[in-house]
Amino acid sequence: MNQLLPLLGIAGALAVGVVSPGPSFVMVARTAVSLSRTEGVAAAFGMGVGGACFALAALAGLQALLLAVPTLFIVLKIAGGLYLAYLGVRIWLGARQPLSMASPSGEGGERGGHRVAGRSFLLGLATQLSNPKTAIVYASVFAAFMPASPSLAFGLGIVAVVLVLETSWYVLVALALSSRGPQQTYLRYKAWADRVAGAVMVSLGLRLLASAHRV
Repeated sequence: MNQLLPLLGIAGALAVGVVSPGPSFVMVARTAVSLSRTEGVAAAFGMGVGGACFALAALAGLQALLLAVPTLFIVLKIAGGLYLAYLGVRIWLGARQPLSMASPSGEGGERGGHRVAGRSFLLGLATQLSNPKTAIVYASVFAAFMPASPSLAFGLGIVAVVLVLETSWYVLVALALSSRGPQQTYLRYKAWADRVAGAVMVSLGLRLLASAHRV
C-alpha cells in the first residue's frame, strides 16, 4: 500500500506526456486514417511496447549512462532525428499516390493482413524508439516519485503502467480516426493531409537533430 501512491503519481505524470502530440501521435493517426483500424491498433501496440522498453531502460539506469557518456546520447539523437525526417520525406513523396482504403472495421480478411499489421506494429515500435529523450523523461519522473526502497513488484508495476497508458491512448486514437467519416475526409484531402503529416514528421526530426548540439 505504501508504494501505491508513488505508482499513481508516476501514472498521472506520464499520462500528461502520453497525450501530448508528437511523432507517435502523427504516425498512429495517419496509419489509422489512411489504412485500416487493424493497422492503426497494431501501430498503437508498437508504441506501447516501445514505451515499455524505455521504461525498462530507465529503470536499468539508461539515464545515468547517457549523462555519463554524452556522445552516446548525441548519436542516439542524431539517429532518431534522421529516422523521423526519413519517415516524413516518405510520407510527403507519397502524398499524390492513390490509396485503396480498407473497410473501417479493418476486417478485410485478406491473406496478407497479418503481415501488414506486423509492419505497422514494427513501424510504431521504431517510431517510439526513435526518440531517446523519452527514456530521460521516464527516468526523471520515476526519480521524482520512486520510493526509497522500491520492490521488484513496484518496478514491474511501473513497466505495466507505461505499457497500458501508451497502448490504450494510441488505441483510442486509432479507433477514433479509423471510422468512415475521418477516412472519407482523408481521401478527399489526401495530398494536403500527407504533406502536413510529412512536414510535421520532418520538423520533429530536425528539432531532435538540433537538440543534439545542446547536449
